[in-house]
Amino acid sequence: MAAPLASKAGSAGTTSKPPFPELDFRSGARFDNWNKTIILSVVISNEKEKHKKRERKNSRGKKTPKPLFLSFAGMVQKLDQKLPVANEYLLLSGGVREGVVDIDLDELNVYARGTDYDMDFTLLVPALKLHDRNQPVTLDMRHSALCHSWLSLRLFDEGTISKWKDCCTIVDHINGATNYFFSPTKVADWFYDSISIVLSEIQKKPQRGMPKVEKVEKNGTIISIILGVGSSRMLYDIVPVVSFKGWPAVAQSWLMENHFWDGKITEEEVISGFYLVPACSYKGKKDNEWRLSFARSEVQLKKCISSSLMQAYQACKAIIIKLLSRPKAISPYHLRSMMLWACDRLPANYLAQEDYAAHFLLGLIDDLQHCLVNKMCPNYFIPQCNMLEHLSEETVMLHARKLSSVRSDPAEHLRTAIEHVKAANRLTLELQRRGSTTSIPSPQSDGGDTNQPDDRLAKKLQQLVTENPGKSISVFINPDDVTRPHFRIDDKFF
Repeated sequence: MAAPLASKAGSAGTTSKPPFPELDFRSGARFDNWNKTIILSVVISNEKEKHKKRERKNSRGKKTPKPLFLSFAGMVQKLDQKLPVANEYLLLSGGVREGVVDIDLDELNVYARGTDYDMDFTLLVPALKLHDRNQPVTLDMRHSALCHSWLSLRLFDEGTISKWKDCCTIVDHINGATNYFFSPTKVADWFYDSISIVLSEIQKKPQRGMPKVEKVEKNGTIISIILGVGSSRMLYDIVPVVSFKGWPAVAQSWLMENHFWDGKITEEEVISGFYLVPACSYKGKKDNEWRLSFARSEVQLKKCISSSLMQAYQACKAIIIKLLSRPKAISPYHLRSMMLWACDRLPANYLAQEDYAAHFLLGLIDDLQHCLVNKMCPNYFIPQCNMLEHLSEETVMLHARKLSSVRSDPAEHLRTAIEHVKAANRLTLELQRRGSTTSIPSPQSDGGDTNQPDDRLAKKLQQLVTENPGKSISVFINPDDVTRPHFRIDDKFF
């Protein structure tokens, strides 16, 4: 809420008063100053790009390491032929803790930028694919909460069932038929075991150009790997998923509504596919229940969000990721959903204002506080699913009070977030100056520096994500044909 501007036009024969600066009524902060602070926070968050450019110059002429996806994922594919051949993996900038996918954070170990890693990504790895459907996909939601589903292998052929039987829960029906339900927990266990075997083999026969494994951990159903690639430490949160082409029937009504992206991108781009990710509802059965994820659609929708609103979102995320971390109830994914709802609610010409980042940040804080007080945050694609329904009154009011303190002095909280980012950047630079990429060695790491790879691959991946905002970056893996292009941005291969 802003104080009204004084009239610029004075009456004849009188001296007009200079206009008051635009102020936030609640905190008294000046919007012009605060816009600069928000832009500064985004610049500092991306400060590492400068270091990468410098390192890129230093690494010229060195041998580019073998793509780690072909090295790791390809070996997992060949291990027991469970994964689809010529698989398509979606690479997202930011780890699971950054809210790039809707997965609960309470089972994830805490990693800190600067201390544990320098760059983070999320890699969605399809364990199963259903890509031959030209009609809305109907899922088995009889046993699940909204936005969740069980997955019966009856949808697949006998060969697929035979491969994945050991990763299923079995339900016998009265008529004597046996139904195999794909288990997210068992799939995650299998994937972690497979990656561990692959990494162990790599350590036995190290090859030049291979990244150094710093840490491998299973966080619930997520496998987190930190790789030392030259002077960069890259965190990969690997998520085993089920990939679908098309659109789920449960979200079909959402397509009938008006949205901010209408006319900017095609419906075909938005509904090109969705996933089931290994995440259970709070009352569901962990061994059977998957959560619907629209990560591919969200990448497309990001194209239609103004830069000033994205700046406000990044700044707000930096504030809440620290302030609301205990107890773990609010994630950046909730904030992302609220931003998408705001885009539908507010006029496009208003959201396009380049110098309104401060207005938008205060609006996001207000929206988040409103959602907490009312314990209501609808999923953007399935609005009937309330993502805060499970929270206790005590938890939501605790977070609402914390946000109230932010709203009273948002500039101070943003400055604190900026200092955290600066400290992480300083720590990264210090570790790089010492020539160290090691935090806590994993059992797979021998601690040696023999054949330490350069970090051109790390920079290439970050460059792809940075230079192609709002685009779908996929990685194709075919262990039997490594000559084909591996990266795709939207529909362009290279």
